[in-house]
Amino acid sequence: MRVVLRLLGLVLLGLILALVVNTLRVPRHQLGAVPPPAPMAMPDSAVLRLAAAVRIPTVSTTDFAQTDTAQFGRFVAFLRQSFPRVRRRLRRQTFNTYGLLYEWRGRNPALRPILLLAHYDVVPVQPGSAAQWQQPPFAGVVAGGYLYGRGTLDDKMSVLGILEAVEYLLGTDFRPERTVLLAFGQDEETLGLRGAGAMAAALRQRGIHPEIILDEGGLVKTDGVAGLTKPVALVGTSEKGYLSLEISAVGQGGHSSMPPAHTSIGLVAGAVARLEAQPFPARLDGGVGPLLDYLAAEVPPGQRLVFANRWLFGPLIKQTLVGTASGNAALRTTTAPTIFRAGSKDNVLPVDATATVNFRILPGDSVAGVVRAVRRIVADDRVEVRLLKQGREPAPVSSTGSAAFQTLHRTIASVFPGALVAPYVLVGATDARAYAGLSPNTYRFSPLPLAEADIRRLHGTNERIRVADYQTLIRFYVALLRNGQGPTP
Repeated sequence: MRVVLRLLGLVLLGLILALVVNTLRVPRHQLGAVPPPAPMAMPDSAVLRLAAAVRIPTVSTTDFAQTDTAQFGRFVAFLRQSFPRVRRRLRRQTFNTYGLLYEWRGRNPALRPILLLAHYDVVPVQPGSAAQWQQPPFAGVVAGGYLYGRGTLDDKMSVLGILEAVEYLLGTDFRPERTVLLAFGQDEETLGLRGAGAMAAALRQRGIHPEIILDEGGLVKTDGVAGLTKPVALVGTSEKGYLSLEISAVGQGGHSSMPPAHTSIGLVAGAVARLEAQPFPARLDGGVGPLLDYLAAEVPPGQRLVFANRWLFGPLIKQTLVGTASGNAALRTTTAPTIFRAGSKDNVLPVDATATVNFRILPGDSVAGVVRAVRRIVADDRVEVRLLKQGREPAPVSSTGSAAFQTLHRTIASVFPGALVAPYVLVGATDARAYAGLSPNTYRFSPLPLAEADIRRLHGTNERIRVADYQTLIRFYVALLRNGQGPTP
């Protein structure tokens, strides 16, 4: 017995030693003191231009035939009028009339270009919700230090902010060493095929491979993540894939007074219930792991021990994260029933029933793998599973060790002092997905400080941007364009 106890003691001692050593060896990924960006005179008219842009309701609709394209034409004309230096100095090409690709030629054509992405279409205001807005959603009103309206967070602020930065630099006689490309899509909210898809195809055909691609995405989360209360700048190094499946069944129909044992609705509802009851496995290697790596050296010692020893505490981390919708989405391929169609009268059994289930696919999973898993879980010959549209694989994961990421990291640290920088996987979708393969350095980051409560305003009611934060956003793009001019290693 003593031998057994000694062995157990040695094992325990070895375990404790391993935990301590791993914790002490946690590397620090944050940069040291970074100088602030050069001061710049911010024009008072910048916010007025963003407000004017908000007043143009460039609303995307799933059915393009229902889209009011006249508003898109107004917006394009507004940009030409509002940024005269950009109009005179940058070459502009249009794609499907409203997609805009600008080229600012650099001094050294041997250097790979910088590509900044944004989109100017917005989602509709939900019927009946207009009365809940503190200011009308398309009025572009400034009140209490905020500019209210659709597009102030997603994503007109990026389009206007990038152009403000370029207009400012042109006014200082700055000329980039490497070419700068600006690609502004008109249909990101409806898959981006006419805008980003067409522009990416053109760049691919021309053999253009940017040094860095930056799109909207992560934010400076002011109320922290993973137990941290410090601001964390979340940089998307990938984004989830996308797949929608239709789950359908055909029944006997007839009068509701004599139902069969299993109706079409019952069969489909049962299949959906099984999918919800058997979610895809939670994984730390799909994106959460690198986030924890970057934050491990910044958390208190007890939490650091957990982050540094995920081989042991992985189940605890996953159990903690799946308790929130955002944490759960970061850990797994998600399953979301979104549409159910069946029946038209309360006393008539519908012949057919169909449910649409949407999946956001974590890196490491695949479209084909999700389809196989769904069919295995449904496991009913009476229920058909078919693709609603062609799925999209998760985006390639960009490196955090590249010179491009270090430039982005340094720029964030200079403009947002005190914020920690960390990579993560974006759970939504961006135009960057269309540019997959053009650059190994594709990132998703919107230079905006927002707390969780304000993040919920995206696509919701009372979308707004703090005036001071919009000015900081412009400074960020100016700093990034200046910082990104060095030679490619």
